[in-house]
Amino acid sequence: MPTPSPIRPGTDRLGWIGTGIMGRAMAARLLAAGHRLAVHTRSPAKAEPLLAAGAEWAPSPAAAAAGSAATFVIVGYPADVEAVVFGADGVLAALAPGALLVDHTTSSPALAERIAAAVAARDATSLDAPVTGGDRGAREGTLTVFVGGDPAARAALDACWPAVSARVVDCGPPGSGQRTKLVNQIAIAAGMIGMCEALLFAWRAGLDPEATLGAIAGGAAGSWSLSNLGPRILRGDFAPGFLVEHFVKDMELALEECRRMDLRLPGLELAESLYRRLADSGRGRLGTQSLVLALAEHAALRWPTG
Repeated sequence: MPTPSPIRPGTDRLGWIGTGIMGRAMAARLLAAGHRLAVHTRSPAKAEPLLAAGAEWAPSPAAAAAGSAATFVIVGYPADVEAVVFGADGVLAALAPGALLVDHTTSSPALAERIAAAVAARDATSLDAPVTGGDRGAREGTLTVFVGGDPAARAALDACWPAVSARVVDCGPPGSGQRTKLVNQIAIAAGMIGMCEALLFAWRAGLDPEATLGAIAGGAAGSWSLSNLGPRILRGDFAPGFLVEHFVKDMELALEECRRMDLRLPGLELAESLYRRLADSGRGRLGTQSLVLALAEHAALRWPTG
């Protein structure tokens, strides 16, 4: 299998598939850094800001990959990844020898391993490279990228990473990036319950929620979620930085891995059940901070700014 050549900004064409909350911001930063992008998304209107900024339109995943030194994918679910890669007009059939396929979607480790094998059979290289850092990290280029696959392939993208990330971590062989992202999501899941319950308690106890948030954020209770999502909760801002329905998907993937390993994680199971209840109530398109609404309703209360 050829070693991928280093990406040359402004010279090498990059394919980009997926322009959701994260993907659109990441692609925009690559364009701003001088990279050539061919963009495909299921809803062409979502690509219009990128096209206006200089990207070219690719009518299919295969068209995005054809002629591209590296093709990046960030879509919603493992089934979407499978369709984009293995579909009749998918990326796999268009990859040239020596090209790279980078999947930023949080997806199945087993699928990442299967993609790696299929891509290697075409003398190309794939990386599973899910990200963390939320919508703000995508806009500001401060994401952390968890990379599974060949470190030499990761290094070939050194001209791309600074546009979208503050930290790129080699996690191990194919599938390891996805497994590391699931570790991240497990750590977040129970913490989101604690944060939302703490703010609910502060409000119900008659404390000033904003003052209380400020008092605890700098101590042992502090976290990224508390500092970034806590203020949104207090403003009644439940717009998605990360969708509830996608978080449910991630927790399902983690629980699937747990079953494979014969491992019980009761905190993860509780978080998944609470978020599933939130999604089933029609709030799957809200941000993950909207968990406070479900917890308030569970206590027969109404969150005052919700």
